[in-house]
Amino acid sequence: MGTTLRTRLSALSLIVFFSFVFAGSPPQAAAKSTSAGPLRIYTIDVEGGQSTLIVAPSGHSMLVDTGWPDNHGRDADRILATMHKAGITRLDKVFITHFHTDHVGGVPNLVQRVQVGEFLDHGVNREDSDITRHDFAAYLKAIAGTKRRIVHPGDTISIPGLSIVVLAADGEHIHAIPGITPQPNPYCATERKWEADPSENARSAGFLLRYGKFSFLDLGDLTGAKEVALVCPANPIGHVDLYLVDHHGMDLSNSRALVDAIHPVVAIMDNGAHKAGMPQAWQTVHDSPGIRALYMLHTAEGSDAAHNSPAPLIANLKGGTDGNDFAVVASSNGSFSVTNSRTGNTENYPAK
Repeated sequence: MGTTLRTRLSALSLIVFFSFVFAGSPPQAAAKSTSAGPLRIYTIDVEGGQSTLIVAPSGHSMLVDTGWPDNHGRDADRILATMHKAGITRLDKVFITHFHTDHVGGVPNLVQRVQVGEFLDHGVNREDSDITRHDFAAYLKAIAGTKRRIVHPGDTISIPGLSIVVLAADGEHIHAIPGITPQPNPYCATERKWEADPSENARSAGFLLRYGKFSFLDLGDLTGAKEVALVCPANPIGHVDLYLVDHHGMDLSNSRALVDAIHPVVAIMDNGAHKAGMPQAWQTVHDSPGIRALYMLHTAEGSDAAHNSPAPLIANLKGGTDGNDFAVVASSNGSFSVTNSRTGNTENYPAK
């Protein structure tokens, strides 16, 4: 065999070898590293406040609101317990919807227990009340030295694997979302006139989260007039799979123009035993076109049986132990499940 032929065969052998090593093995490794796992959303029982933990398939996390202050750190402890259940030890982001006690009050307790990468909020307190001024000042003091970002409608929040766009903040709202064509909203024509709300509720920062074909809407405590402005005359949100009921199920929120337009498959109401879960709001959400289930964190003890969901859909029953939550596990194909930690029961909802 000549020298030239031996050289060519040796080169060919090397090509075949490296083709096997670099073209054979790495694609399998790449498929393993990019395979899509589930999105997890936990609605934590903070007794009528809000605290919602979002954990992306990547393991990155965002906590929405922190519940109440004090109570021996009760709400911070419940957040920590949920983080442990989710397998995380730090929070990449904490998103504060507005500066009311039941949403921001838990921040000082939380930062003593958990490392937080970044806080996001709508800017400054706009409410003329001593308690809200106090809570806003306590929040700023607690997060001093931690990265903070003020969000505006249209801003995006970077969580690997998820698309999160801010819909409303500081009284302003978005008109269009990339990838979603606003549609005329037929429910606007019959919507009642809502009074303007001067409180922090109307300044709530809210967002739409998308994971593949799955979508989750959280608008904090946004009140009726601002809800209607967001979705009328055209709805920029489209339909959603999971809706965190606005304002814990208060009648000051949950306009039909919003709730009926978004057509939620499942709604979760983060009410307390003696806070919110009001009959009119419950009925509006319950009657939304196409809804499959309305879950409640607590039995609304100030309401009646006709305006409470069936017991399997309630995390904390009257006279029972508090602290139970709901865990949502969503796939990128749009299917998801909801587990009630009180019963251990899981309900599955197929992709639309």
